Amino acid sequence: MVCAWLGMAPVALAQGDDAVDADPIAQLAQAGKDLKQIQASLDDADTRDTLKTLSDRALAVQRDADAARNALQPQLDQMDARVAQLGDVPEGTVEARDIALQRKTLNQQRSDIASAIARAKLLAGDARQLGADIEKMRVSQFSEELARKVNSPLSPSLWRQFATHVPADLGRLASLYRQGETTARKAIAEHGWAAPLTGLALALLMFFPLRLWLRAAGRRYAASERAPDGRLRRSGLAVWLLAVGTLLPGFAAVVLVASLENIGAIPPRLEQLALHFQVATFVAAFITALSACLLVPKRPSWRLLSLDDSAAWRLRKYAWGAAGLTFLSILLVEINRASRTSEITTVAVDGLIAITYMALIIAILVSLARLHRRQADEAQAKLDAQADAGAKQPKAPVRRSGWIVLARLAGHIVVAAAVIATLLGYLNLALFVAQQLVWGAVVLLAASLLLKFADDLSLWVLSPTSRVGQSIVLTTGLNDAKVEQAGVLLSAVLRIGVILLAVLALTAPFGNLNAFFGAMDSLSNGLTIGTTTLRPSSVVYAVLAFLVVWAVMQAFQNWLTNTYLPKTDLDAGARNSISTVTRYLGIIAAVLWGLTALGIGFEKLALVVSALSVGIGFGLQAITQNFVSGLILLAERPVKIGDWVKLGDQEGDIKRISVRSTEIQVGDKSTLIVPNSELITKTIRNMTMGNAQGRIQIQFSVPLSTDVASVRQILLDSYAEHVAVLAEPAPSVFIDSIANGQITINSFAYVSGPRAVYGVRSDLYFTMLQKFAAAGIALSSPTDIHLVRDPTAPPQPEA
Repeated sequence: MVCAWLGMAPVALAQGDDAVDADPIAQLAQAGKDLKQIQASLDDADTRDTLKTLSDRALAVQRDADAARNALQPQLDQMDARVAQLGDVPEGTVEARDIALQRKTLNQQRSDIASAIARAKLLAGDARQLGADIEKMRVSQFSEELARKVNSPLSPSLWRQFATHVPADLGRLASLYRQGETTARKAIAEHGWAAPLTGLALALLMFFPLRLWLRAAGRRYAASERAPDGRLRRSGLAVWLLAVGTLLPGFAAVVLVASLENIGAIPPRLEQLALHFQVATFVAAFITALSACLLVPKRPSWRLLSLDDSAAWRLRKYAWGAAGLTFLSILLVEINRASRTSEITTVAVDGLIAITYMALIIAILVSLARLHRRQADEAQAKLDAQADAGAKQPKAPVRRSGWIVLARLAGHIVVAAAVIATLLGYLNLALFVAQQLVWGAVVLLAASLLLKFADDLSLWVLSPTSRVGQSIVLTTGLNDAKVEQAGVLLSAVLRIGVILLAVLALTAPFGNLNAFFGAMDSLSNGLTIGTTTLRPSSVVYAVLAFLVVWAVMQAFQNWLTNTYLPKTDLDAGARNSISTVTRYLGIIAAVLWGLTALGIGFEKLALVVSALSVGIGFGLQAITQNFVSGLILLAERPVKIGDWVKLGDQEGDIKRISVRSTEIQVGDKSTLIVPNSELITKTIRNMTMGNAQGRIQIQFSVPLSTDVASVRQILLDSYAEHVAVLAEPAPSVFIDSIANGQITINSFAYVSGPRAVYGVRSDLYFTMLQKFAAAGIALSSPTDIHLVRDPTAPPQPEA
């Protein structure tokens, strides 16, 4: 992907500058001409390279057409606005001449722009279809090349033909060398050695001192206390070594080639060879750096793979061999193409490359087999040691490297297929299979490293103990669990991106990426729904706008709740109401802001809400009712946090009021969740509303012979002596009734609140009973029971 970006970046920048400066109409006309030229050249395309060039041109035409359409669309909108400003001509009236002329001119301009936009859409569709057709032709030619059969390498006729064509091919190579040498001499004679020597010095500086210093700096930082704790220390160092080891050698090759191109020292026939030299350097450097950061033969503690030191050293040598072979194979193929060598020489070179690849793969498989045997022997030794120890120690599970088994199995299958294909004469297939095995192993190892790094980086950045995590907790008020969940989600997104890149890298050798780039261009133009176009950039902006506004409102709510409201005279219920309303207003503002960034205006949102109102009314009736009731509770505040309420046979303290339900803590400390509509539509008794006082009522009966004046005085004295009983309103004692030989006494006293009634009344009961007992006052008259014998009853016999 880096190589593709480096190769396409200058072209893309040039196209971007042209697209900005060029007239959209002229750009559209030129794109139409280019598309006709591509269609005319398609019949003469006989190689995959030619088809790739035509596919690139078709993709460029598609991008030019889309750019012209995007540039014309604002002009069309502006014309629509100007025509709308003129308004409609009232029926039966004659419009002024100048206004009618202006209307005609605007309508003509609008018609021209609309037709140009329609032509751009049609041209982009034709270019997209032409690119798809070219891709099909490339796939067909690729299949034919893989299925092409030549003489077997074991056949003497192949090597006789090769020996026959060697002198002519050597002459072609010598001619290509002389052309390059002549061009270089002329360029140096004209411009001097300054540019080539400067490029060579910069390339050597980047390749050796700077690369080695950056690698050592990364290791020092990873081993220091400033490095993050956990797995990120190892995976981050591995990614750093991979980046440094890949980019610096590749950029060194780019600088060297650029210094030669700057003075014109590269002839036209060698321009593609120079480009392939840069690509080969990047690829070889990537393979070498990947093996270095994964194997780490000199530092086993930093090794990410389950390998011993001997296997790490052997695989490191084979990685160097694979990198060198890949570098040479890319250059040899391009040299053969540039020198136009004979077909039999190309076949022989491909056969030698395929055989070399297979020898390298076989050597790697042998090393993996030895490693697997060593791991098996170590596992058996551990089992024997556990058996000797007896049942005193539990058997520890023996870990074996599963990827080694899979790599060996895939390698044996591929080598067997490649050997059979080579012996049968299918050299292209054998070479492709061998190269794909090496490339697939490199991509999978790189993807596994990046997956580990993405996971470690996300969990470290969004950890509650990191600086970023602490800043998020302080600014948004989220708890640690929510921050950790955000880290897991970020890790999932990054891992999905890595997997997509790995799939693209694995499928890239089967064809170029123009089809993918074309699909991405179509996706970047957006998905039109009605009159609204949803673009990926708009979606990203909408998400960012929502997160920013939500974070700002969350920070404002935290400041309001923790800093400002505690310093006011508002009670806890009022502060909770303000904080809750602020929270939901912040969510609404964030949603509206995100929709605006998405391109959905308030008038469109009103239409959507009106269309959904019927469904909301029927399907979400209960939720809507509770939501509206919650807003009424927060605004009107018939009940608030801290109130003691009675609802039916339940009573308790209100602990929390949300827009859907209210939480009431009852006497046994359990929580009663009541829908807000219940508090609005039903009768509820608020015991503490309006600073209500608590009333104590004591009622009892005394015999008719009791001194009621003494009873009254004892009650009043008991009320006066208790500190919790209020003097105003004053306590009062009444005779409620006289019946059945008893006097019913009823008395009342008041305390500061309903919550104190129960405890104060109990204290008064204790005091009154003691005083009544001391005064000899009985609260009820004794009952006399008289037994009367029936005179008519016969006498009972004595026992």
